[in-house]
Amino acid sequence: MAENNNNTQQHIYQPGDYKSDQAVRWCPGCGDHAILNVLHKAMSQLGVPPYMTAVISGIGCSSRLPYYMNTYGFHTIHGRGGAVATGFKVANPEMTVWQVAGDGDGLAIGGNHFIHEVRRNVDLNLLLLNNKIYGLTKGQFSPTSDRGFVSKSSPYGTVEDPFIPAELVFGARGTFFARGIDVELKVSQEIMVAAARHKGCSVVEILQNCMIFNNGIHNYITARETRADRTIHLIHGQKMLFGKEMNKGIVQDGFGLKAVTLGQDGYTIDDVLVHDAHCQNNFLHQQLAMMDGHDLPLAIGVIRDVEAPTYDECVAAQTEDVTEKHHFKTLRDMVLAGSTWEVK
Repeated sequence: MAENNNNTQQHIYQPGDYKSDQAVRWCPGCGDHAILNVLHKAMSQLGVPPYMTAVISGIGCSSRLPYYMNTYGFHTIHGRGGAVATGFKVANPEMTVWQVAGDGDGLAIGGNHFIHEVRRNVDLNLLLLNNKIYGLTKGQFSPTSDRGFVSKSSPYGTVEDPFIPAELVFGARGTFFARGIDVELKVSQEIMVAAARHKGCSVVEILQNCMIFNNGIHNYITARETRADRTIHLIHGQKMLFGKEMNKGIVQDGFGLKAVTLGQDGYTIDDVLVHDAHCQNNFLHQQLAMMDGHDLPLAIGVIRDVEAPTYDECVAAQTEDVTEKHHFKTLRDMVLAGSTWEVK
């Protein structure tokens, strides 16, 4: 227990307070284990009581996560986690809502709900775990699988280009987008906390490894020996520097971006861009989010974090205004106030 400024007792929660007594049933080595542990730590850091927290999911390996939380939880149906999470938040605006989805659950059958909860700016935190495969149904290609990917449902390689989650978020005018990788625990906790503190729809993509059906799919990015040169940790207000020696940076190159080495070709620290996650214009944010770890390093951390009206607050304000203006006493009064007809 700790004293706050009002001299009232405030409980300090530990990560274990958010853990359920259920055995975690993911494959050994699955990236979901790390993500679950980080989420427990992030919730502890935020200090929101478990009884004021709800974790909602659809169907898939990642969607088992609510069973492992000592919070309210709802394991819904395939692709419908976003619809249920939206309804839950509107009905319970005081609750902190986390939605957990995989790339198949969230972007295939759930893709319509995904873009609309982002567009509406519902105040919830959406963890999108991206392993570029359908794991629970045993290895079919997903909406984020790369062109040419060989799987059980594409034995000769896919003939389509994948969704890039960040591109969907920006296309839906999202107010918050962050990216992490399952082996970067500190960064993952940082962005989960930032997502929860953001008022609006916070989308956190985490690149996650499936040991059984897509092992090593993110190795180009996540391998320890190359990670520093192929990723860049963006922090608001700081220079965009990366590399093992932190001697590389991102600079403006016409309307695009370019990675340079300081001290070469005349580039100095003054040329390196400063990250502004709060800029309302999303042009640069989208460019940063689309870097893929090849010519430019993959961006991790909070890429965009801006303010905008939230759907749930607007619905509550409208309901209060209309109720007061028309003197409604009950829901029935509101229903019968408009055009009605009787069927005989």
